[in-house]
Amino acid sequence: MSPVLQIEGLTKKFGAFTAVDNISFSVDRGEVLGFLGPNGAGKTTAMRMITGFLPPTAGTVTVDGFDVSRQPIEVKRRIGYLPEGAPLYEDMTPLELLSYIADVRRISGQAKRDAIAKAASRINIEPVMHQSIGTLSKGYKRRVGIAQAILHDPEILILDEPTDGLDPNQKHEVRALINEMAKNKVIVISTHLLEELEVICSRAIVIAAGKIVADCSPAELEAQSSYHNAITVRVPEAQGDACKGCLDALEIVARVELIGQRDGLAELVAFPVGGQIILVQVNTKLRDSGIGIEEVRVERGHLDEVFRRITTTV
Repeated sequence: MSPVLQIEGLTKKFGAFTAVDNISFSVDRGEVLGFLGPNGAGKTTAMRMITGFLPPTAGTVTVDGFDVSRQPIEVKRRIGYLPEGAPLYEDMTPLELLSYIADVRRISGQAKRDAIAKAASRINIEPVMHQSIGTLSKGYKRRVGIAQAILHDPEILILDEPTDGLDPNQKHEVRALINEMAKNKVIVISTHLLEELEVICSRAIVIAAGKIVADCSPAELEAQSSYHNAITVRVPEAQGDACKGCLDALEIVARVELIGQRDGLAELVAFPVGGQIILVQVNTKLRDSGIGIEEVRVERGHLDEVFRRITTTV
């Protein structure tokens, strides 16, 4: 069975500058793909080509077998798109905007009324449906943008920074909605927020200088961190040096770093050789050495460390 979304050799050049450089990937139904990269990496340009708003210099995009360059209307029927910044007609109300979008998508009659009511309810904009969009907060504007993207219940959702400008409660609502819709859709989220990746994405593609530098699950990306399976310990400050010496003596420990001293406690991190699990050995060594352990925890890995490394070496 072919993937719902297939990208092959997608390239975009602006004169001598290559914004997106020969990227290829596919996405299946049920996946939530986080498309990450630093500012200027090519994320938004790629999203615009996938949705048909920007023609590629080279390469193909197919949605359910339809080519975005040769069959753009069929592709756009199947895609819901929240552009960067969620541009909206600010003199309209949300109700007027959703009505207009429904007309553009040829949804009419009771189906139109039902679609508008469902979208407004799902994204929780019912209290402001009759208020001018120009007077809404940034968070509400973002939610109106999401509402227009999901209005026609598309097979593929392309969301560019979907939680930008939302407060923590609103972010939770949007993420819950994405998780709910993900079961039978393809969802691609362009973002620079690593927390978005951890909370809602089943897969991550990292792009830098227009090229894909990683394509894996969030857990696999996290495992590339030097902190993956590292052990952080807090011991009495007077025992900090002794603790470091004990941990340095373990063959499975690559190095030990003293992070700092606070409230009478020293905090150290023991980095494992090859990312292996070392908790039992560390606990046993410190206990046998008579060092008083105030706290010990296993690190999952720091996504920001991995992100910086793989996006600055291209």
